[in-house]
Amino acid sequence: MATAYPDPTRRLLITLPAMLASTLVAVDITIANVALPHMQSALSASSDQIVWVLTSYLIAGAIATPLSGWLASRYGRKLVMVLSVAGFTIASALCGAAQDLTMIVVARALQGASGAALIPLSQAILLDINPPERLGKAMALFSLGSMAGPIIGPSLGGWLTDAMSWRWVFFINIPVGLLALLGMLAFMPESRSEKPMRFDIFGFLAVSTALTALQLMLDRGEQLDWFESPEIQIYAVIMAAAVYLSIIHLFTARDTFLRPELFRDRNFAVGSAVRALLGIVIFATVPLVVVMTQSLLGYSAFRTGMVGMPRALGTIVSTIVVARIIGKVDSRIILFFGLLSSAVSMLLYAKIDLYVDQDTLLYIGFVQGLSGGMVFLPLSVMVFATLSDKLRNEGAAMFALTGNLGNAIGISLLSRELVHDTAASRAYLVEGVRPDNPIVQYGMPDFDPGAADVLARLNAEIGRQASMVGNADVYAFVFYVSLAMMPLILFLRPPKHSAHQAPLPVME
Repeated sequence: MATAYPDPTRRLLITLPAMLASTLVAVDITIANVALPHMQSALSASSDQIVWVLTSYLIAGAIATPLSGWLASRYGRKLVMVLSVAGFTIASALCGAAQDLTMIVVARALQGASGAALIPLSQAILLDINPPERLGKAMALFSLGSMAGPIIGPSLGGWLTDAMSWRWVFFINIPVGLLALLGMLAFMPESRSEKPMRFDIFGFLAVSTALTALQLMLDRGEQLDWFESPEIQIYAVIMAAAVYLSIIHLFTARDTFLRPELFRDRNFAVGSAVRALLGIVIFATVPLVVVMTQSLLGYSAFRTGMVGMPRALGTIVSTIVVARIIGKVDSRIILFFGLLSSAVSMLLYAKIDLYVDQDTLLYIGFVQGLSGGMVFLPLSVMVFATLSDKLRNEGAAMFALTGNLGNAIGISLLSRELVHDTAASRAYLVEGVRPDNPIVQYGMPDFDPGAADVLARLNAEIGRQASMVGNADVYAFVFYVSLAMMPLILFLRPPKHSAHQAPLPVME
């Protein structure tokens, strides 16, 4: 029997609140980053403590994301999404009103847990309400929100922080959240599994423990010198034990929390791996560029945000173009050029120095943004084109989870590389700063190694130069990772179109 799809008007009314909600969560992944120094001062927190504003959000989201698929099957997508967006909006208000560190950390955890279901379930809804010939267009809309959100986040956060205060980074969510909530209540259809699975409490606890330990290890590792710290060692042991129990449980129990049939679909399994690696190639580089622009180039939070806007523009342009050609061109070719665009942008970043001009940053950001639409849209289409309709809730949740884990691992990995490369560069530069070095004598003829103010200025300049070299080395590393990912594309299968299914779409 043919599936009945909503008419175009109702489809639009369902799509708008779903996209508002998912974009809201996507923006909040990065919007608070540029405001952290202001929060630290206002809440009288140390640099180690203020990081928990980000950590609590990520841990709560990691735990709740895989749960969202089961909740939607058991209680219906509409109820889960309505409660999620309501909880996210309330938590945002609490974050903005926080008067101490404890309150904002708890509120951010509630925000992360509430928002975890919104991105995967929004994707599942768009897949359900669109016929096959519009699947690419639906994924284009979803990609615009989920990709542009984290890219726009630092720009919007910088403007709000400079123009008003850091509290508006959270208050801005309230009107958008209320609008999404009203739209969901009015137009979103109910969707519930006729035979929901039982809740696998053991599987959920094992997976949640592994995710929590991993997130803590990633967030705290760099501060505590990784496995030199007993705390990190404990997290690693807990994670290893939880992963072992999860795997044994997955292959020995029935109706498990993680659905093994998801990963029997080759496109879903390979696509999830590619999505995790994109956390290193695309997402993790954005905060790195933001920090470099502020701390090394001396840009304000607002100017840093404006410099990042071409990145979002590039994503929008490439998404619109890809949506027009995705039914006519092999999706793997588009994905290849997306990774190539990312690699080129990283190579260009690796060539800049402390004297780079703003126009160059704008150009490179646009090239980097182009990779977003060319990567995430064809990847989403290929991953879900071969997946059974019955697995969409769980599939969307697991695809989002692998993406979030990839982002977290990518940020941690690149941060570690940056620290180590910067330290190595500094050690190399310091070796040459000697009174008997003819280059020093030529460049600084009045150099007095006994003057404290001279040494302080010299030390600061060496630190800036070393940090810039460290950033360039990290960008070069990401360039090679982008190239190394390209062979994975060959394992993906392009969607097959049957006689009753039109080719994947052309955007009108």
